[in-house]
Amino acid sequence: MNRFGLLGKNISYSFSQGYFTQKFEDLGLTDYSYENFDIQHITEFKSVLAQKHLQGLNVTIPYKQEVIPFLDELDPIADKIGAVNTIKFMEHGLKGFNTDAYGFQKSLERFLKPHHKNALILGTGGASKAIRFVLDELGIANTYVSRRKQNGQYTYQDIDKSVIEKNTLIINCTPLGTFPNIQDKPELPYQYIGSKHLLYDLTYNPEKTAFLAAGEANGAIICNGAQMLVHQAEKAWGIWNKS
Repeated sequence: MNRFGLLGKNISYSFSQGYFTQKFEDLGLTDYSYENFDIQHITEFKSVLAQKHLQGLNVTIPYKQEVIPFLDELDPIADKIGAVNTIKFMEHGLKGFNTDAYGFQKSLERFLKPHHKNALILGTGGASKAIRFVLDELGIANTYVSRRKQNGQYTYQDIDKSVIEKNTLIINCTPLGTFPNIQDKPELPYQYIGSKHLLYDLTYNPEKTAFLAAGEANGAIICNGAQMLVHQAEKAWGIWNKS
């Protein structure tokens, strides 16, 4: 038996379980399974590790950073980002990887235009670290937006017409707007968003969040996180199968 799974909190909505269960079926891998390990605190991760036949795990909110102390080794990209979303069970221990960065870049690139030179990253959690890594690699200047004031960051109260007009790429890394709270969205002056803007939401459920709908209503190009998830899942599958 080859067992894989997703580590997270309140993850009954998970994309990964459905995706990999279908993948195993399509590939005829009858002795492969994928399950959710829904834990309320990272200390419960030890009980997950006690399970038999585990080959690999995906990691989602809120444990992409908290899981790192439990790992024996980090891939260089995961180390640089400071967040892990894929774990491979090796002979010598657990190795952490980050495939969010790969998935985000693959899904973003087709929408980018030369004028997308500055970006706002909404939220400062584990997922946002992979987003910043990619934007830095692409040479796109970026600034975090958080509810709390910190050096080098904006608060939502700081976001005015000039900030919106300068930052034509806006990426939502917060869970705001995720099902079932689909009316929620980050507090931005959406009236200043226009046709030069690209709004990207890491959320995929619902398909069009209130954040994306507000941008689209003002002429922005929009993209959700569905393709990012497909790309990062395939990258994780490659990592688990690489000897």
